[in-house]
Amino acid sequence: MRKRDQWLAAPLGAGLAAALLTGCGSEDGDAAGSGEHVVMGMSDEVLATDPASGYDPGSWLLFNNVFQSLLSFPKGSTTPQPEAAEKCSFKDKTSRVYSCTLKNGLTFTDGHPLTSEDVKYSFERTKRINDPNGPALMLTSIGSIDTPDKRTVVFRLKDSDATFPQKIASGAGSIVDHEEYPADKLRTDHKAVGSGVYKLDSFTKDKADFSVNDGYQGPAKPKNSGLTLKFFHGGQARLKSAVQKGDVDLAYRGLAMRDLADLQAQSLGGGKSLNVVEGTGAEVQHLVFNMKDPVAGKLGVRKAMAYLIDRSTLVRDVYKRTAEPLYSVVPAGITGHNTAFYDKYGDRPQPEKAKQALRDEGITGKVKLTLWGTPIRYGPGTVPGLRRIAEQLNASGLFDVDVKSADVATYEKGVAGGKYGVYVKGWVPDYPDPDNFVAPFFGAGNVLANHYTSPRLTAQLIPATAEQPSREATVGDFQRIQDIIADEVPMLPLWQGKQYAVAQDDITGLQWTLDSSTVFRFWEIGKSSND
Repeated sequence: MRKRDQWLAAPLGAGLAAALLTGCGSEDGDAAGSGEHVVMGMSDEVLATDPASGYDPGSWLLFNNVFQSLLSFPKGSTTPQPEAAEKCSFKDKTSRVYSCTLKNGLTFTDGHPLTSEDVKYSFERTKRINDPNGPALMLTSIGSIDTPDKRTVVFRLKDSDATFPQKIASGAGSIVDHEEYPADKLRTDHKAVGSGVYKLDSFTKDKADFSVNDGYQGPAKPKNSGLTLKFFHGGQARLKSAVQKGDVDLAYRGLAMRDLADLQAQSLGGGKSLNVVEGTGAEVQHLVFNMKDPVAGKLGVRKAMAYLIDRSTLVRDVYKRTAEPLYSVVPAGITGHNTAFYDKYGDRPQPEKAKQALRDEGITGKVKLTLWGTPIRYGPGTVPGLRRIAEQLNASGLFDVDVKSADVATYEKGVAGGKYGVYVKGWVPDYPDPDNFVAPFFGAGNVLANHYTSPRLTAQLIPATAEQPSREATVGDFQRIQDIIADEVPMLPLWQGKQYAVAQDDITGLQWTLDSSTVFRFWEIGKSSND
């Protein structure tokens, strides 16, 4: 997805974010929209203001605050609730007919009414334009859309898709004004007409200004009167300096790992009163095995590596504890998560078990392997992390491992062409459902390109979860899927990222916007008056 093969230095998590330091409490703040104006810094770019194009984290941050979707994720929850809709539900037992009724009196910021025509138009427009940098791929299950009246929208899906509510609660479900957006091309004037909590007042290369939309109808209650988003264009050091100097009220997305550690230490040591707010993330990184490779394709080799890799040391020494060890393909905080790899291979190196796994495969000499990575796409810790893993494997005396890297274009061609035996893939979900950590990796046409197939997964377990509207009812099947992956080891989960924001001590509410929904909620951020 937008995030699918991209590095997102931020989002996600499963429980509520925990403030490491006091001062970022959950105060209700002033009346909606009457709080102080907030200035936020970010090193990511916002690549699009048109929802038919943007599929990057910066763009979705804008969409989630300026546009409404039929559903949205409430703070601290991964279950969608009505947003522009009054109610939504599946109308059949196979999760193929989904109907929503819109609220009465919805309007866009230009004063035009928001009706079922706009909803139908928005989804069909995204699919029609099919921008390669857009979210159309999330909407492929839509067969047709009916609008029997101005408030009713009925989606008829090509296949069972119980995750459809989560998909349309994301940035991919943004509703645009059919009178303001061309049907077959993108809007390029950097303006946005939505019905969300905020209006986009201006957008330039270096900043975007947002004010509260007084006509908004929905569950959000803004704790500020507006927000200015400053872009630092990848300048991590400049972003750190800006929050230290007070030039921005908070910094989100893109602070270097060492800078986060430094700011934490400064605050704990009685330095400038900055708060480092931490949320558990659902960004994950995996070590992937090419099942057709003459070495990595051997189960004994893969099991031996599973017995030897020390994730705790990896996240401590390379990622400076900005990540957590991950022991399954579904991360903590997402429905159905288990610890299949921990249960089977443990959490500390076990050289004797690794040696036995190789002997069972008939391997008696050292296993020679190359670990492949790319230095930017999945974050600056990727290649150093691979080097640490190589050291761990070589220290066992069972492996002779080296590390190589390539620019992203060369790397992706190498992965697709089957040139690498072992390589890295990073992932941040489109929506907080276990399906988004399973189907893209192990379903038909999976993004790992590692030639792994399992009829039990593709023909039985994954389709069964897609038909089940109750996501809690899918837990058993998803846990069976994770157990199968741990047994067959087509990949090794390495770590689950955390997300961070660094804020001045007069900023409140950040813990309500760093959760597993991936939605950064401007409206939850408050700023205490200096008066």
